[in-house]
Amino acid sequence: MTWKGILGAALLGGLALVTDQSNGIEVQYAGALRNIMHGNDISAKADLGDFAEMPNFYALGALENLKGEILILDSKPYLATTVDDEIAINQNFDAKATLLVYSQVKAWKSIEIPDGIESISELETFLIESAEEQGLDPETPFPFLIEGQAESLQYHVINWPEGDTEHNHKKHQTSGPHGTLENLEVEILGFHSTKHSGIYTHHSSNVHLHFKNMEANYSGHVDQLSLKAGMVLKLPVEVDY
Repeated sequence: MTWKGILGAALLGGLALVTDQSNGIEVQYAGALRNIMHGNDISAKADLGDFAEMPNFYALGALENLKGEILILDSKPYLATTVDDEIAINQNFDAKATLLVYSQVKAWKSIEIPDGIESISELETFLIESAEEQGLDPETPFPFLIEGQAESLQYHVINWPEGDTEHNHKKHQTSGPHGTLENLEVEILGFHSTKHSGIYTHHSSNVHLHFKNMEANYSGHVDQLSLKAGMVLKLPVEVDY
């Protein structure tokens, strides 16, 4: 299905898929964090099955009813849910999202991270510098990847209690499996935007990050991180659909 076909189908179904396009990069999203946090709207806004046949597809978000985290890397899904208080990874598209941000990327430019990055705020600074060096406008949304061995990574997998209507960031972080992983080989997908605070980034950050380990038995939302020098940042260089 083409981008226009998906958008049309979504609109007919009463869902809101919104497109931002600049730098030759198309970023779309469905749902909004502020509607979750302030309106307790955790209903489905997109059906992942609609994207199952799309090539070079990258996405992250939260599952319907906040019952897990979504990560899709190059059209391969890693849906993190909770089973018996442990993380379970489902690698299929048979699910719906209450929040989803996504893009198609055919090619990436690899940039070595020269110095350690100790926080998400330091990562944002490096992202802006790197984007500008590659001719990307950091004031428009773009996806990115980070690969390599992380010094540490603080994460959570949301498992929202049924019937709870009082949302806050701390409860989201602690409702399901959470903790800190160290010296872990990871793949991280992120979306950077200076214009989508409260939509797909939180008010305190311009990035939204999800990760998986190489064995694909851990995945979730990244709350904080420390990256080692020598890890690789990948920025999109071509989208042609």
